[in-house]
Amino acid sequence: MPWRSRTPREPRSRYRSSLLWRVYDGVSTWADRQRGWDRYPLPIGLAVLIGLRNELRRHNLHDTNLLPTVDLPPLGPPPGDDTTRTVDGSYNDPQSPRTGMAGARFGRNVPLDRVTADTAATILDPNPREVSRRLLTRHEFQPATSINVIAAGWLQFMIKDWFSHGPGDADKPWRLPLSADDDWPQRPMLVPSTVPDPTRPAGSDGPPTFANTLTHWWDLSSIYGTSEQAQAAFRSGTDGKLLIAPGGIIPLPSDDPATDPTRQPGFWVGLGMLASLFAHEHNAICDRIRHDFPRWSDDEVFERARLVNAAVVAKIHTVEWTPAIIAHPTTKVAMRANWFGIEGERLHRLFGRLSSSEVISGIPGSPREQYGVPYSLTEEFAAVYRMHPLLPDDFRIKTAATSGQPRELDFTQLAGPASREVFGQSSLSDLFYSFGTAYAGAVVLNNYPRGLQHFIRPDNGMPMDIAAVDILRIREGGVPRYNEFRRLLRLRPARDFEDLTQDTRLAAEVSEVYGGDIEKVDLMIGLFAEKRPEGFGFSDTAFRIFILMASRRLNSDRFFTSDYDPRVYTTAGVAWIDDATMSTVLRRHCPDLAHRLNAKANAFQPWPGTP
Repeated sequence: MPWRSRTPREPRSRYRSSLLWRVYDGVSTWADRQRGWDRYPLPIGLAVLIGLRNELRRHNLHDTNLLPTVDLPPLGPPPGDDTTRTVDGSYNDPQSPRTGMAGARFGRNVPLDRVTADTAATILDPNPREVSRRLLTRHEFQPATSINVIAAGWLQFMIKDWFSHGPGDADKPWRLPLSADDDWPQRPMLVPSTVPDPTRPAGSDGPPTFANTLTHWWDLSSIYGTSEQAQAAFRSGTDGKLLIAPGGIIPLPSDDPATDPTRQPGFWVGLGMLASLFAHEHNAICDRIRHDFPRWSDDEVFERARLVNAAVVAKIHTVEWTPAIIAHPTTKVAMRANWFGIEGERLHRLFGRLSSSEVISGIPGSPREQYGVPYSLTEEFAAVYRMHPLLPDDFRIKTAATSGQPRELDFTQLAGPASREVFGQSSLSDLFYSFGTAYAGAVVLNNYPRGLQHFIRPDNGMPMDIAAVDILRIREGGVPRYNEFRRLLRLRPARDFEDLTQDTRLAAEVSEVYGGDIEKVDLMIGLFAEKRPEGFGFSDTAFRIFILMASRRLNSDRFFTSDYDPRVYTTAGVAWIDDATMSTVLRRHCPDLAHRLNAKANAFQPWPGTP
């Protein structure tokens, strides 16, 4: 079908001009401040969350493209038809083809005039290395007993799809002074600075901006790449399928360091497992589509399977991963409603959409909506997703088919080039069983993985304290510190350190690190310290950004809204998405797990056999 430029059915959100909605949203905000959305009965809690999301959509989406701009990323020709995602994310929005493409700017969830502009004199206050050592160092593993290590790996798998600021500029490093008792191997500690926004004129006024090297869309670019060259390297050239190496994993070429994923920062066994699993899922979808369309070309089968696979991942994240990690009764229902609406899965499967409303029938298939601001992921979204404490340091690699003796490995033995040996010795089934029966870490203070606080980058051998880097990156990005961040989300700031955390020992330690100034507390430290709602694996403050941006990634993408239908996905493709869960995907490609994982279980919660 030829490419066609179309106007979105709802160019602006209806509730923005509706007095009734504004009153509803105001009452929701008042109710949340009085008691907290999580303390109301489920129906009231859901109603409050809808109003809070509306308020966030109204006040917390800001367009950085209004700032001075030069040298936009080059735009290629449109795709041959409107059923295809481009590899670089362009042309998703027909009226603004650069929206969300690789190289586009991160947006903001705080007003541009409230973006923090730390200077070289203030950005190291307090020293990120000291914040890391004193407030983040893991002295004893604190488990999150409601989720398993697959959930930790899944988050990184998603982040590799969503955003990256690039590898950093090693020629312009930050220099972190070290205390006399710090045994760090280099003095001072060097941290590459974030690469400047190439579309921002030098010397221009206003808050800092940064470009996303990945696409902003939920398009599974973590396995499909963001360039034609990268994508071609993943494809087999036959029947639309991706390459799978012996052992059932994605290819790990070792002859070229530039294309070897194990030498890229962030690669470890957990990431390779999930990339391999969904490469298998892609190929299974290809077989199903080829059955219905035997005359289609390799490219046609590939593009439809890619669409379906990305939607499977988006669905799993929305209705399984998220309810597992924020397991409050209200949010479990709310996140499923994001996909199925309040009509629920059963009615959806029987009758399809009952309404165009996302509230009634879910976001997929609803009208595309931008809320008056061009779509992008945001610096604040990237900041609240820095959840490295989910990773444990020690792993027990078991055998799924038998009860053999497990191997004890630490994180360094699963990361970078060392991951090759693990993949060579253990099947995907064994690895998923091992991760499924182990607890993830709690996202709290003093629970940062040792293997990341003393990390050696596989691409250049540079030692890194990723905890210190997390703190520094959030400051570099101009994201406000904790109290100001809460104010901008219409939340009450912490009055003092005892209000921040109920742990008096931690309150005293945080106070000492920040010189007694509660306004200096970093966003990440506040998020890890604050009391959280029942069943939550991360903070309520972070959740506010999540309920805004998790919906927006679907609402603004035509492949999840106006073009989410059998014409684009095929009838078999839509049915595949409807039937897919993480458990069905695992059981399909790892048959040894059939007797370990119940088909109806949430695969991100601890499996039977967890100690």
